[in-house]
Amino acid sequence: MTSVLSVVKMAYMDLSSKQQRLEETLLALGRTLIAYSGGVDSAYLAWAAHRILGKDMLAVIADSPSLARTQFQDALAFAREHGIAVEVIQTGEMDRPEYVRNDRQRCFHCKDELFQVMEQFAGKSDFKSIAYGVNVDDQNDFRSGQAAARQHHVAAPLLEAGLTKAEIRELAHSAGLRVWEKPASACLSSRIEYGRPVTLEALSAVEQGEDALHALGFRQCRVRHHGEIARIEIAGDELPRALTPQMFAEFTRIFKALGFAFVAVDTEGFRSGSMNTYSSSQPLIKLIS
Repeated sequence: MTSVLSVVKMAYMDLSSKQQRLEETLLALGRTLIAYSGGVDSAYLAWAAHRILGKDMLAVIADSPSLARTQFQDALAFAREHGIAVEVIQTGEMDRPEYVRNDRQRCFHCKDELFQVMEQFAGKSDFKSIAYGVNVDDQNDFRSGQAAARQHHVAAPLLEAGLTKAEIRELAHSAGLRVWEKPASACLSSRIEYGRPVTLEALSAVEQGEDALHALGFRQCRVRHHGEIARIEIAGDELPRALTPQMFAEFTRIFKALGFAFVAVDTEGFRSGSMNTYSSSQPLIKLIS
């Protein structure tokens, strides 16, 4: 794995050098499975691996309740558009009590399940390596899934190349990939406050709520599940349109129909990792009352 010092050094490399480093890293992996979700990072990694390794790579997407249907279908569509071979696998994180209880190690248990299933698949299919799309910026937030990746010796080619999220978007744009400006989208379970169990009902409420927000024209948004409270995050440049009496009424109609008793629009707007601030030991009702 890349050391912190190596990542710092690579941050000063120009983009073409980083791209070359990525290609060299992929070549060295040999026959490789790419953990693929359809987000810009994993999509660019899958595209680059397909270009460099050809038939010696396979994108693997885990179909589970925590992956929104719109994201799943878009991931499959992107793979088809670029001739990238993709395999859909079933993961059973919802069968793991340690995942369902939803503490701060939830992402570890999710990735541990994913990489175990991928290892089993690799063993049956003669693949030598597994890689995933973590990048330099991901080192700045609490992400326990990276510990699972290290435990399973999963390669991190984008990180090895010193690529940031902005640089990955720039490379994807230069390659003409439509995902270059795709909004970040973590799994649906990340919307549920720590300490509140992950259930199919909660995941469905979040997914339906976010689909409704997208239908209203909001591009970058999140529905954060705090039990009876739905906390809506909307990107700063879109927030003014959300802060009107008419939109409040629409939000109330949508989210009360999904079973929430209260609806809160977060005035700080959308930000990744905001659930690291809250937990069920700090009920949101106390924070906003």
